[in-house]
Amino acid sequence: MKNISILIIAICFGGILKAQQLPQITQYTFNDYAINPAIAGMKDYYQLKTIVRNQWVGITDAPRTTILSFYGRKSEHVGLGGLVFNDETGPTSRIGGSASYTYSFPLSKKVNLSLALSAGFTQFKITKQGLNLENQNDPYMQGGDVVRSAPDATFGFNLYGKKWYIGGSIPQLLNSKINLIDPNFARLYNLESKGNLVNHFYVLGAYKHDVNPDWSIEPSVLLKTVSAAPMQYDFGVKTTYDNRIWLGLDYRNNGDMSALLGYAIQEIFMIGYSYGIINTDLSSYTSGSHEFMFGIRMKVD
Repeated sequence: MKNISILIIAICFGGILKAQQLPQITQYTFNDYAINPAIAGMKDYYQLKTIVRNQWVGITDAPRTTILSFYGRKSEHVGLGGLVFNDETGPTSRIGGSASYTYSFPLSKKVNLSLALSAGFTQFKITKQGLNLENQNDPYMQGGDVVRSAPDATFGFNLYGKKWYIGGSIPQLLNSKINLIDPNFARLYNLESKGNLVNHFYVLGAYKHDVNPDWSIEPSVLLKTVSAAPMQYDFGVKTTYDNRIWLGLDYRNNGDMSALLGYAIQEIFMIGYSYGIINTDLSSYTSGSHEFMFGIRMKVD
């Protein structure tokens, strides 16, 4: 594996390269809580959502992401939620979990505001066993597997009405530092041994328009930015028939496109799927990206 040190730094710690550090999902309007914890105060029921994403299928060690969230409104003003995730790319992985508290209040008769704070942890792992290194004496790769944990937090806000919402969030709020290398090796080879989790900034919004009693259309937007890196944005549109069947498209500003479809059973169970086509040099080596979603809505007294 050529230049594995640079690969690991690029994947795990955009704090050095100022790149996106967090996994991306296409069905962000279905698991919007994974983007912004303030979503928990918007609906008067609880939701259990899971997303499984296999990115760049056909490429060895391509990213794989699993997210499980549970969230909803506990009372008129309070929303609660929690999330666990696992994200793997080649020899690197990160798992984590968080719990959130949301407080909502009216700004007017038709507009409400939710403020949220979530707290949790993220654990990073670099598996060195089995790596085919170009330089077997690479000091970054000496010793056993690297496992590091760090506290994490996210702040979020959400403005919403009956058929629309728009809000923002700041994941990796604590800007925690991670020591990737054994301190003994760092001193011996005079290596830089720390990276950090840089703040990300998300903006997420959607609007549902009822065309007639059977059909509705819902445009959406997701903006993602991190310091010293270009902004990434997704524009999506979804059309729904009889609150049961939906079809949609998503466009990312790098040229990637995704098709979405899903089905709801008695407005309780939801299943969804998206297929993504990438628009980079990798397109010659992959058949695309697949993302599966399952959800349950429930009333909790």
